[in-house]
Amino acid sequence: MSRPPIAALAALALLAAPVAAEPLPPEIAARIDTSMKGWAQANHVPGLTWGIVKRGEGLVHSGFSGTADIDSGRAVEADTRFRIASMTKAFTALTLYDLAAEGRLRLDDKVAAHVPEVAGWGGALTVTDLVHHMGGFVTDDPWGDRQTPLPEAEFTALLKSGVPFTRAPGMAHEYSNLGYALIGRIIRNISGRPFETEIASRRFQPLGMSATTFALADVPRAKLATGWRWEDGRFQREPDMGPGTFGAMGGVITTGPDYARWIGHLLGAWPAAAPGETEPQARTTVRSMLRGEGSPRRMMRPTMLAPDAAPGASTSPCTVAVVYGAGLRVGDDCTLGRTAFHGGGYPGYGSIMVMAPERGWGVFVLTNHTYAGPSAPAWDALIALHAAGLMPTDVVPLSPALATLVEPIHKMLTSGDVRAASANLAGNFLMDRDAAHRAADIAAITAQAGRCSGLPGVAAQGALEGDYLWYCEKGMVIAHALLAPTTTPQLQVLDWRWQPAPAKR
Repeated sequence: MSRPPIAALAALALLAAPVAAEPLPPEIAARIDTSMKGWAQANHVPGLTWGIVKRGEGLVHSGFSGTADIDSGRAVEADTRFRIASMTKAFTALTLYDLAAEGRLRLDDKVAAHVPEVAGWGGALTVTDLVHHMGGFVTDDPWGDRQTPLPEAEFTALLKSGVPFTRAPGMAHEYSNLGYALIGRIIRNISGRPFETEIASRRFQPLGMSATTFALADVPRAKLATGWRWEDGRFQREPDMGPGTFGAMGGVITTGPDYARWIGHLLGAWPAAAPGETEPQARTTVRSMLRGEGSPRRMMRPTMLAPDAAPGASTSPCTVAVVYGAGLRVGDDCTLGRTAFHGGGYPGYGSIMVMAPERGWGVFVLTNHTYAGPSAPAWDALIALHAAGLMPTDVVPLSPALATLVEPIHKMLTSGDVRAASANLAGNFLMDRDAAHRAADIAAITAQAGRCSGLPGVAAQGALEGDYLWYCEKGMVIAHALLAPTTTPQLQVLDWRWQPAPAKR
């Protein structure tokens, strides 16, 4: 029976090990807590728990509120366990990616190579089609949720009988719980043990997620948040569903503190090592989860912010371009930049996780209300952190190539002649704009900026791209450099601009 190497598990645990957490500023924490409780009250949510996770520090703020079980009146506590539904998919996808990184399958393999029952009707399906919900199956919420306890034998019979397609594989995004159940079967067939066991050994155990499980029977009843829906003006109990083959798409049960370890683990894969430097395979595998596929889809960023909710917080509409990665939706937010997020809707439960990986922060909300969508307070929490100045983007280290060009580019500015750095000009540089016109550009900039002091600073945007910054009498001179893909540092682009100093009040 195959198991992940000890070294791989050690790397996973190291990736997630936090240092002592510093709490959020009290006013930010209070604003987040008020938002969470207000949203729950407005949406008839019995109970919920939430948390803010910072890279390297873990859970820096958390809260819980309401009722875990309405019949008994038992309150939600810090260690209350909630189903997280489709937020399970990221655990499943990363486990599949681990197997691929170990060479035990290829993501472009035909699914039938690993699940023979598919061969008769789904020969065109690839593993990556399933990962990105591009398999051509019909969107199957909420049908798929009710299949959670389906036994393996019945799933085998379903696959043997064939599954209809709504479109050809690879054509468009169609959210498919069936597709992730198939990924669970692939994991089982490749690893030689149940997908629950494989996922737990690779994900839960190394991260110390001891309260996290697929098995409802393992959860003490006094610790379970039971599931409820609001109907006809009152709460009604949803039936519990035990584990089964569809658990790979939505079967995880966890606590706030445990789930915070998972988000901390994901955030720990950023920033990437500088080009040429080595890093653990576990980090690169996590980052690969954000490689989406398919045409971007637009969504409006959820929000419930009032205009005075947070100084500097954006309340204007924000359209987020979204693709589906591996168990995570990947977006480009107009305030936060790159984001990764996923909800979990289920009979009796609703949850969300959102993280800004290049800023090092994440948030989660878990509830016990059917298909509750706590996206608005989760996104608002990140926006509040950003507005408070707590979410700077990761600093890209200065590469030797960019550092080499500090003095040559400085000579261009002080001499007014780009030929002062002729040894560092790519072949296209003077063909695209000749020396005389470039000299005129520099003269116009220096006339506006006045005298500049010292060598420039450099704000890297990559190993071969960055801004060179001079502080001058009347403002800042910025030269944006894009290097050519050559072995020696050569400029293919150098654009100058001037940023005037702020007016004095």
